[in-house]
Amino acid sequence: MTGTDMRNEAEDSGPSGYAAARLHLLTEEARSGPPRRAALADLTDDWLAGLFAAGAEGARGVSLVAVGGYGRAELSPRSDLDLLLLHDGGDPEAVAALADRLWYPVWDLGLDLDHSVRTPAEARRTAGQDLKVQLGLLDARHLAGDLGLTTSLRTTVLADWRNQAPKRLPALRELCEERAERQGELQYLLEPDLKEAHGGLRDATALRAVAASWLADAPREGLADARRRLLDVRDALHLTTGRATDRLALQEQDQVAAELGMLDADVLLRQVYEAARVIAYAGDVTWREVGRVLRSRAVRPRLRAMLGGKPVSERSPLAEGVVEQDGEVVLARAARPERDPVLPLRAAAAAAQAGLPLSLHAARRMAATARPLSTPWPAEAREQLVTLLGSGRPTVQVWEALEAEGLVNSLLPDWERVRCRPQRNAVHLWTVDRHLIETAVRASAFTRRVHRPDLLLVAALLHDIGKGWPGDHSVAGEVIARDVAARIGFDRHDVTVIATLVRHHLLLVETATRRDLDDPATVRAVADAVGTQGTLELLHALTEADALATGPAAWSSWRASLVADLAERVRAALSGDAPEGPEEATPTAEQERLAIEAVATGAPVLSLRARTEPSAAPSDDPEPLGVELRIAVPDQEGVLPAVAGVLAMHRLTVRTAELRAVDLPDGVDGSVLLLDWRVAAEYGSLPQAARLRADLVRALDGSLDIAARLGERDAAYPRRRGVVAPPPRVTVAPAASRHATVIEVRAQDAPGLLFRIGRALEDAGVRVRSAHVSTLGANAVDAFYVTQEQGVPLPGEEAVAVARKLEETLRG
Repeated sequence: MTGTDMRNEAEDSGPSGYAAARLHLLTEEARSGPPRRAALADLTDDWLAGLFAAGAEGARGVSLVAVGGYGRAELSPRSDLDLLLLHDGGDPEAVAALADRLWYPVWDLGLDLDHSVRTPAEARRTAGQDLKVQLGLLDARHLAGDLGLTTSLRTTVLADWRNQAPKRLPALRELCEERAERQGELQYLLEPDLKEAHGGLRDATALRAVAASWLADAPREGLADARRRLLDVRDALHLTTGRATDRLALQEQDQVAAELGMLDADVLLRQVYEAARVIAYAGDVTWREVGRVLRSRAVRPRLRAMLGGKPVSERSPLAEGVVEQDGEVVLARAARPERDPVLPLRAAAAAAQAGLPLSLHAARRMAATARPLSTPWPAEAREQLVTLLGSGRPTVQVWEALEAEGLVNSLLPDWERVRCRPQRNAVHLWTVDRHLIETAVRASAFTRRVHRPDLLLVAALLHDIGKGWPGDHSVAGEVIARDVAARIGFDRHDVTVIATLVRHHLLLVETATRRDLDDPATVRAVADAVGTQGTLELLHALTEADALATGPAAWSSWRASLVADLAERVRAALSGDAPEGPEEATPTAEQERLAIEAVATGAPVLSLRARTEPSAAPSDDPEPLGVELRIAVPDQEGVLPAVAGVLAMHRLTVRTAELRAVDLPDGVDGSVLLLDWRVAAEYGSLPQAARLRADLVRALDGSLDIAARLGERDAAYPRRRGVVAPPPRVTVAPAASRHATVIEVRAQDAPGLLFRIGRALEDAGVRVRSAHVSTLGANAVDAFYVTQEQGVPLPGEEAVAVARKLEETLRG
C-alpha cells in the first residue's frame, strides 16, 4: 500500500480507516526511522485535516496547529498528539463544538492527546507564563483552517522568544539541570530514559530553542544523527512494548536491539550512549556560549561603546601556547599545533589544573592539525598526561572535550574498545571508559600516599582497559597496559610496575574478603604477586580508588579495614634491609670543571644546555626534552632557597633536581655544592644564563629579596581557583640513611614551592646534605637529606618537629 493509498483510506473511512492505515504503516518492515515518522505525521495530518473540514463547515478565524514533537513531524508509534485549536474569539460556541468533533475521535482510537483551545493573545500570554508551552509553540506547524492566524502566531511567538532570550534562556538552563539531577545522565544509565535523562531528546529540543533565539548555537556536527538514533530506539521501544514509554528497561533491551537489527543489547546501549554523549557535549558547549554572551552584554557597556562596540576580552597565559579567555582555555595566537605535538596534552592539563573548560574551537583545531606524538612519547607529553589525570574532578570535563573531537583515540588507540562500553553490573555507576577516568579522579586524592603518583594515575587510567577484549580483563589488560606504558615513554622498570598493577588490581580486595588472612600462605601468595613494597603501596591506593569509582556498594569501612590489614601483613612479609641512601656518584669532567671554577671565583658558576630527543619524522627538528641547568656554588647557607627562588622568579618549572656536595680533586681546597636540574619555561623563552647568574649572586649575598618579589608577582597575578589538591604531606623516612635524616615532601607542584621548602628548612636550622626533587605531573615528590650543623642526623623528636613545621608552612 502506497502513502497515497493509506491517505485515501484514512480520508474515506474516517477513524477506522485511519487506524487501519496507521497499523499497516507501523508494521511495514520496509519503512522505519525518519521516513516512517514523517509518513505517520503526514497520515495523521490528513486525518485531522479531514476531521477539521467536516466540523468547521466554512468557519473562519480558526485553525488547527500541531505543536511540540508533532509540530516537528516526529511521531513515534505511541507518541501523543500535541494540538492547539487557535481561534480569533469570534464564535466561542462554534469553536467548542469543533473541538469536540476533533478531540473525541482521537480519544476513541486510544491515542494520547495534549490539547488546548486559545486565541492568539491567550496563547502568547500562556507562553510568557509557562516555559514549556513556549517551547512547544516554537515548533508550531499549521494543519488546517486559517493559515494567516497560524502564521501570525508563529511570528509573534518567535519574536517574543528572541526578545526575551536573556531572561528565558537561564530559566531553560535551570530546567535542564533540574531534570538532569532528577533523571541522571543518559550516557551511563543501564535503564535510561531516552527523553528526560541528560543527553536525551529533551536536551536536543532545548538546543533547538537556543538556536532559535539567535543568541548562540550548538555544535552541529553529529547532533542531528545522534538525535535520529535516539528517536529510532524510541520507535522500536514503542513497537516492542506497545506502550508510550521512554524508559529502556533491561528486560526489553534485547527485543529493541532485534527490532533495530542489532547484534545484542550491549550494541544497542553503546549506540544510545554515543548519541547521548554527543548531545550532552553539545549542550555543555552551547550553555557556556550562552553564559559568555549574556555576561558580555552585561559587563562594561560603556567601555565597549568607547571601543566602537568591540567586545573586551582579556587573555591570560596558562602554559606555552595556551591562554585563558572568557572563562575557557583557548590556544594562544602564536600556537602552532601542526608543529607542537604535545600541545593537545599541554592545553588539556592547563585547563584541568585551572578548573576551566577546554574551548570547542581549540579542541577542534588541535584535532584537525596536531602532529602525532613520536613513539615513545617525549617526556613533556608524559608529564602533561599525568598532570591531566591528577587534576581531580576537572579532569572529567576536559577529557570529555578531548574525546568528543577524537583526540583521546589518537593518543590512546586502545581506548576505542572501552569507549561507551556498558557494564552490566548493578554495582557499577559508569560505562567502562568513564569508570577509568573516575578512578583516576579518585586516585588523584591519594597522590600523597605514594612515592610514585605518576604510576598510580596511569595505572588507574588503564586498570580496566582489558574489558574491551575477550577473556579475563585483568590478563588482557596487563598486555595492553605494558604496550601503552612503553609507548607513553616509561622505562622498563616502570612499565613492569604498571603492568603488575593492572594485572592484580583486584588482588587485594578479593583476597581480603575471600581468604584467611591468618594463613601465611595467603600473605605469601600476595607478596609473591606484588613483588616490592613500592608496588604494594601503589596497589593499595589503586584498590581503594577503583572501588570508590565503582559506586557506593563497592567500598565500605569493613572492606577498607580488611584490605588495610592484608596490605600491612604483606608489607611486613616484604620488608628487608632498608636502603642506606643515595650512593655518592663520581663527578663528571664537566661537573668537576664547574666546581673548580666556583672555588676559584668564590661565586656561582652555571651552564644551560638544551636536551632533545629524535623526532618521529627524520626531516623535523628534534623534540625538546627540557633544559639541563648545572650550578656549582661554594658551600654556604641558603643555596637551595636561593636557586629555587631565582628560578621561580624567572618562571622556570623544575622537573627534576639533584643537590649534593662534591669531592674536589687533590690539592683544591674548599667545599662545593653541585645542583644538577632539569627545568622548562612555563611559557615564553628561557632567560639568558648571565641574567640567571646575576640574580643568583644577588640572592646569595642578600641584596635580592626573593620572597618580596614572588609576593608582588602573586599579588599582581592572583592564582586562579582551579584544582583543589590533596593537602601536602611531610614525613620522616624511618631508617632511610645512617648519615642523614630523610624528610620526604609530597605536595602539589606550584611556582615557588621549592623555594618555600628550602627557606623553611633553613629557618629550622638544618643543613641540606643532598636533595632529590622530582615533578611527576602536577605532583612534587621530594626527598631532603638533612643534618644538624655538626653533620649528624637529627634526633627523632627534632626530626618529627621539623617535618611538622614544614608541613604547616606548606599548608599555609
